[in-house]
Amino acid sequence: MSKIINTLTLRDHDRIIEMAWEDRTPFSAIEYQFGYTESEVIKIMRATLKPKSFRLWRARVQSGVSRKHLKKRSSQITRFKCSRQRHISNNKISKR
Repeated sequence: MSKIINTLTLRDHDRIIEMAWEDRTPFSAIEYQFGYTESEVIKIMRATLKPKSFRLWRARVQSGVSRKHLKKRSSQITRFKCSRQRHISNNKISKR
């Protein structure tokens, strides 16, 4: 697991965690942008967050509140980035 975290830049690591916390951002968007599957994102979150924070995050992801899984999403939601996120081009984050 530390191998995955060590290969990430600090900026990418922070962005993956931010995207994982966002309810509207599905795991497929994280995989599209960074190449990490849902199980790898869960491992990153487990290694990074405090145990209580990780349990709260997992409970939220598995609840009906989160739309992390495309099957749970409404068909009205057609984009995967939040309004605060800058334009993504070529799978890289634009300068902030």
